[in-house]
Amino acid sequence: MIGPSSGAGEILAHLRSLRSEETVAGMGRYGIVTDTALGISNPNLARIARTVGRDHARAFRLWETDVREARMLALYTLEPKKLTPDEARRLAGDFDSWEIVDGAADIFVSAGLTGLIAEFAEDEREFVRRTAFAMIAGAAVHLKQEPDATLIGWLDLVARHATDPRNFVRKAVNWALRNVGKRSRACHAPALALAQKLAGSEDRTARWIGRDALRALTDEKRIARIKR
Repeated sequence: MIGPSSGAGEILAHLRSLRSEETVAGMGRYGIVTDTALGISNPNLARIARTVGRDHARAFRLWETDVREARMLALYTLEPKKLTPDEARRLAGDFDSWEIVDGAADIFVSAGLTGLIAEFAEDEREFVRRTAFAMIAGAAVHLKQEPDATLIGWLDLVARHATDPRNFVRKAVNWALRNVGKRSRACHAPALALAQKLAGSEDRTARWIGRDALRALTDEKRIARIKR
């Protein structure tokens, strides 16, 4: 039985015992990188995380195994308050999947590491750049006390990287733009203006991002739900 005192090796052995080839095959259909996957669902990993508890050092030992489930479990069990910018950079350097990025991005935001957003946005690696925009999208929803001006400032990054045609970047840029625009009345106007500008771009990627965001930011029912 695994528990709070279990080491990374013991936990990894337990994960390997749960391997499901059928689930691995299903993951591939959702664009999840399965090279090292064992086929354990995220809800099951979340239950395992509750069983073993948080342990920052152990989480990094699990991360170093390069096994998809061990890395997801590492994200679930690291301690955000202890996470340093250098540790976040170290994790980001290993990102190779949208699901890892999106899970880590929320943790980086909750750890107060939004200062890394601009740095990650300028990084040429696809999944590191995606991290920046996934962080913006998450911050727009979860950082209720953050001034709107911070979110509006990040729209400059959206504009600068809206021509990156890589699938996992362009979708995250679009996601960030939409979430900023839906955050508040103050954020909606500049986000809408940027969406309109991008929609008229000669660049195909920017045009797609702008047009898709426009649909969300001009939807009357969604606009009505913006509280402030």
